[in-house]
Amino acid sequence: MCCLFGLIDCGNVLNVKKKERIIKVLSKECEARGTDATGVAYVYKDRIIVYKRPLPARKMNIYFKGNPTVIMGHTRLSTQGSEKINCNNHPFLSENNDFALAHNGVLYNDAFLKRTEKLPSTKIQTNSYVAVQLIDKKNALSFESLRFMAKKVEGSFCFTVLDKDNSLYIVKGDNPMAIAHFNGFYIYASTAEILRKALIKLNLKDFTTVEIKEGDIFKFTPDGKITKNTFDFAYDLFYGYPYWGINPRNPFRTTKDSKDNTISVGRSGYQLNPQQDYIDDLVSCAKSLGIDESIVCELMDMGWDYIDIEDMLYDPEYLCEMLEDDYYVEI
Repeated sequence: MCCLFGLIDCGNVLNVKKKERIIKVLSKECEARGTDATGVAYVYKDRIIVYKRPLPARKMNIYFKGNPTVIMGHTRLSTQGSEKINCNNHPFLSENNDFALAHNGVLYNDAFLKRTEKLPSTKIQTNSYVAVQLIDKKNALSFESLRFMAKKVEGSFCFTVLDKDNSLYIVKGDNPMAIAHFNGFYIYASTAEILRKALIKLNLKDFTTVEIKEGDIFKFTPDGKITKNTFDFAYDLFYGYPYWGINPRNPFRTTKDSKDNTISVGRSGYQLNPQQDYIDDLVSCAKSLGIDESIVCELMDMGWDYIDIEDMLYDPEYLCEMLEDDYYVEI
């Protein structure tokens, strides 16, 4: 599992030093979900700059040219494509350098899409890059091209996409996303727990949370307006959560969309729900690996914690020691 993170300074209230501080703290917290590589993307003089290295965030020296409005980041846990070959790491630039994309999750139909969609060959080995190619196929970054991409890919995902106009898109599949709105800026991370820890270290307290659901595509413009579009997201609902009684599709307090399709935000405080992110992550991970997601509930019933369950999902032999063999399904 990887981690998405970043900020949007829609009110121009943060100087570059404050942004560097926020990103450094945030990226280090994101190491909980990946230390193989770290990368950021931002716009400088109408050009998208991508800085990425096969290093954990704590070893990265992240500095920005100018004072970027939007910063999009990623920490990587390698699943396909060696992180030592830097082009395999996130964020990825589009063919014409019109946008950069980062992905949290695993796509398992990338080879199929390359054949059926007649996508060009590339030296990039990471499954996530097929999302860039699908958007490029539509010749423009837009809600339409993002919907096209999101409906084609199969697996677990949440994408962030930055264009040259400093607009940030978030395409929400079944992987988590937490967004905090402050007076004049937004900060986001893949999980509420990571975001919560970072905000405490940064001593940032007065914020509201923005709800984003599966099948949503949000566009954050440089002035802070959020517009929404949707795509048909198909998933198998999993309701085996015996411990917390949490709605699996609503990790934040409920908010409502206004009539003009602009997103409203909820109440403030550290009301982020880390438990729900853990569960959603484990379910997404199980589905992507071809494992019956009901075993997540069974392992919880047996008393295993989140980290132990994640280790089992990535180690079939260990998993089979804990459960009957017929729970594991080969892809």
